[in-house]
Amino acid sequence: MATLEDKILGDKQHNYCSSSESGEESGDEGIDAEDSGAAASLQQGRNTLVSNVPEPSKWDGVSTNTGPKGVLKDWQRFKQLEVEKRREQEAERLALMKKLSITCKSTLDEERDKKDAKCDEFAELLSDEFLEQYRKQRMHEMMSNSSKLPKFGLLHDLKSGDQFLEAVDNENKAVTVIVHIYEDKVPGCKTMNSCLAELSQEYVQVKFCKLLSTAAGMSNHFKADGVPALLVYKGGQVVGNFVRVTDDLGDEFYAGDVENFLIEHGMIVDRSCVPHIISGPKVDGNDSDVSLE
Repeated sequence: MATLEDKILGDKQHNYCSSSESGEESGDEGIDAEDSGAAASLQQGRNTLVSNVPEPSKWDGVSTNTGPKGVLKDWQRFKQLEVEKRREQEAERLALMKKLSITCKSTLDEERDKKDAKCDEFAELLSDEFLEQYRKQRMHEMMSNSSKLPKFGLLHDLKSGDQFLEAVDNENKAVTVIVHIYEDKVPGCKTMNSCLAELSQEYVQVKFCKLLSTAAGMSNHFKADGVPALLVYKGGQVVGNFVRVTDDLGDEFYAGDVENFLIEHGMIVDRSCVPHIISGPKVDGNDSDVSLE
């Protein structure tokens, strides 16, 4: 049955939309839009969570899992490393065995051979023929050196400081020069001159001299407390300086005491240790300018 509205609209009913129908349709469209927006947000959240999950890494020998599986993996890895180490040791042992089998000598054998070679060389050096040849060579060298040194055999009396410098500086560098600084009135100086005169005949290649302290220009203090003094030179250089030797020798001493004193301080070589052919014959005491007491 047609209504008043139908009559008014006439043939345009198929293009007509009532207000109630349009309201229902717009409500349905709003609901659909809200549902699609919520679904899109949910999908985006899922994608974000998936992208933030780290990728599983390869196992580097240390278990990150503390459970039974991690313990088993650690044990398997340990056994694997142990087997590999055993194989490497076995390979090294085989290489060493091959090396030793090629040389055919152990380290002990090589050391024993070296010791035997040294013993043979030492035995050769100790042979009588070698020692005799060495003794002759050394004797020849000592004779040659001894023949080049001058011989004195007396106590030289120096009168001035110039003579003292000449006796020391102009002498052979291999000659030992012993100078006695003395004073006539001081006890022990006269005895020292006598002892040096005697030693000059025993040690003919040592130059013994005496010099009065006044001629040397010594001070009164040195004259009183410094004499008898022994100055030893070699090659123009002082090698020994002994002041007031009576403190060591005493007021009464002999040539042997002075000799031992000089030997102990390394100023002269012990005559008993020098072959007679090297030291030379004893010089007659008549050549000395000082008489022995």
